[in-house]
Amino acid sequence: MNPIQKLEKEHVKKIKMIVFDVDGVLVPRGTRIKQVGNTTILETKTIEKKQIEQIKELNKKNFLINISSGRGLYMLQEMFREVLPFVSLTYENGSATWHKGKIYQHVNSFGYMKDIFPKLRRVRSSNIKGFEPKEFIITIHCTKRVKEIEKIIRGERKLYTVWNGEAYDVGIKKYQTKAVGLRQIMKIFKLEKKNIMAIGDNHNDYELLREAGIAISADKSRLKGKFYVPLNGKFLPADTLMQKILSLI
Repeated sequence: MNPIQKLEKEHVKKIKMIVFDVDGVLVPRGTRIKQVGNTTILETKTIEKKQIEQIKELNKKNFLINISSGRGLYMLQEMFREVLPFVSLTYENGSATWHKGKIYQHVNSFGYMKDIFPKLRRVRSSNIKGFEPKEFIITIHCTKRVKEIEKIIRGERKLYTVWNGEAYDVGIKKYQTKAVGLRQIMKIFKLEKKNIMAIGDNHNDYELLREAGIAISADKSRLKGKFYVPLNGKFLPADTLMQKILSLI
């Protein structure tokens, strides 16, 4: 892998869309959630003013901006309210995409999730912080891994679970991944792999980066890419990447 400083104008000349993961890339990692009975309190993060201006500037330079996340649509709309006219939102690990008020649903997970959700809700552990409100996948925030959750999902041959260090995402194998979402976006915008640059920092971004013409790792200890952004800088990885691209064009 090469440091992002090695990115040159030649590398980006075919790029038409830049795909950003959210947590650890556009905003700091970590989600504050508290659930008591039927009451869920969830912190909403927002991107900094500098990133808002960078996204707008990239849009002026004719780059399409896609935000790809495991988060739900409502949360992403709140986080990126000020740039909604300039981005598309692919949410819940590739399950659907929002663009200028129109929703493209990529998968129907109801039949797969309707029976597993009650089983997961019955798990009792002091490590479970709460279930994040989602439409297509199930996300369970925990202080650390919960063996009972993993055991339940292992018994469901059509489902997967990913532990990202703070939560479990539960989805349908092969159908609910960021890579599937990206392939659908490419069809919507009539793009090819060579037109895509993607940046991610976690295990659920592995397939996303494989689908991109240029893959950028925001955490080289977890993911490999053609280039990487150092984690120890004073800027968030998305900020560093956008600074670099804007300096080249």
